[in-house]
Amino acid sequence: MSDKISHISNEDWETRVVQGDLVVVDFYSTECPPCETLAAKFESLAEAYGDYIKFYKIFRQENRELAESLGVESSPTLLFYKNGELFGDILRGGVKRSEIIRNLDAMLTGDIVDSIKSSQRVTETECELLILGAGPGGLTAGIYAGQAKIDTIIVDKNLAGGQVSTTHQVSNYPGFDEPQPGFMLMHYMGEQAVKAGIKTRYAVDVTNIDLENKIVEIDGLERIKAKKIIISTGSSPGELGIPGEREYKGKGISYCATCDAKYYDGKHVIVIGGGNTAIEEALFIAKFASKISIVHQFAELQANKIAQEKAFAEEKIEFIFEHEPREFKKNEAGGMVVEIEELKTGKRREISADGIFIFAGMKPNIDDFDGVFQLDEWGYIHTDELQRTNIKDIYAVGDVASKPYRQITVAAAEGTVAAITISKELE
Repeated sequence: MSDKISHISNEDWETRVVQGDLVVVDFYSTECPPCETLAAKFESLAEAYGDYIKFYKIFRQENRELAESLGVESSPTLLFYKNGELFGDILRGGVKRSEIIRNLDAMLTGDIVDSIKSSQRVTETECELLILGAGPGGLTAGIYAGQAKIDTIIVDKNLAGGQVSTTHQVSNYPGFDEPQPGFMLMHYMGEQAVKAGIKTRYAVDVTNIDLENKIVEIDGLERIKAKKIIISTGSSPGELGIPGEREYKGKGISYCATCDAKYYDGKHVIVIGGGNTAIEEALFIAKFASKISIVHQFAELQANKIAQEKAFAEEKIEFIFEHEPREFKKNEAGGMVVEIEELKTGKRREISADGIFIFAGMKPNIDDFDGVFQLDEWGYIHTDELQRTNIKDIYAVGDVASKPYRQITVAAAEGTVAAITISKELE
C-alpha cells in the first residue's frame, strides 16, 4: 500500500479529520468486491494527490458507531473534508476514478491541479484477450479463458454482474436448488473468473475504443492492447426517466417477467407498456398474479393481433388507456404506488400494487462502437455460430448479440463458445 495512505480508527477522527485541512476517507469492509475495486484507484490517486491531500482508510465494521453517526451505511463510502467540514460528493459502491478526481480537484487551486495532471502518464498494457462487459456472457468467457491460461482482462464501466445484479432472485440458473439473489449469483461468477486468473478493471470510464487495432483506453490513463476482443456490453431496458424509477429498480420495479413474475403469485401487478413485449410478458405474469393493470399511453394496444386477443380474453388483465406514469413511490405497507396522468385531461391519480413491470423496449449497449458492426433489424450485433462479428478477431456475446431469446444461460453459452474458439485460434 502507498505510504501516502494511513489507516485510522474512531479515536483518530477528531485529530486527523475534523482538525485536518484537506482529507479524503475511505470507509471499507473486508470481503467486499467494490472495496477491492476502489482500493487500486485510491492508492494511485494517493500517489498523485498525497502531497496536498491526506488519504485515510477506516475499517467500517470495527468503527460502526462512527460510521453510523456519519450516515455511512455501506462499503465502500468515500467522504471528503475541507477544514473539518464535509465537502463535495459522498461516493458509494462502484466509484469511478473520474468521480474521485472531480472532488479532489475541487479542493485544490488550479495551478496545483495543472501540476498534478501534467505529471501523469498513460501506461501501456498488453494481453491476449480483452473482454468488454462483465455480465454473465463476459464472465463465463473469462472463466473459460482463464482456465485455458489465456492472458485476459475484463473491463466494465460498472461493477461486475450486468443486469442480473439488479434482479431480485434467479431461480432458473442451473446448479442452485434455491433461488439466488441476482447480485450473489454474479458475485459467485465474478469470483470464479478471478480465481481462474483473469484481471479486472471495474467501474472505469472507457475513454477510447479502437477495434481495428484492438486498443481500449480506460480512465485516460491506461491503454490496453489485445489480440482478441469480446464485446459483452449487454443491453439496457428502456427507462421512463421519471422520479422513483431508478430508486426502486430491483426493489419493486422490474424489467424482466421471466425473472421476477413468480414472486408475485396471487398479487396485483402493474405493467407499463402496450407493445408486443409488454403484452406477451403480461400474459406470462398472468400465470402468477391475481390481477394485472396495464397502463398504456395510447387508446389502442400496439402489440400484434394474436397477443391482443389473448390479453383481452384474460380475465386477470385490466387496461388503463391514454395514461402515462409520472412517479413511482412506496406505500406504508411496502407496496408500490404509481401516479398516472390521463393524457386528455391532465388529471392525475394514484394506483397501488405489489409490483411494477416496465416494458418500454430494450436497446443494445453499442453507442461506443460508432456504427462499425453489422447489425440485425433491431440493432443488435450480428454474429456467426462461433460468435464472430464482421470485424476480424472481434466477438460478441450475451444480450448485445443478435438472438431470439435473452437469458443468463444463453449468454453463458455464448461466452463459452467465444472463449473456446479464441483459445483454439490463439494456439
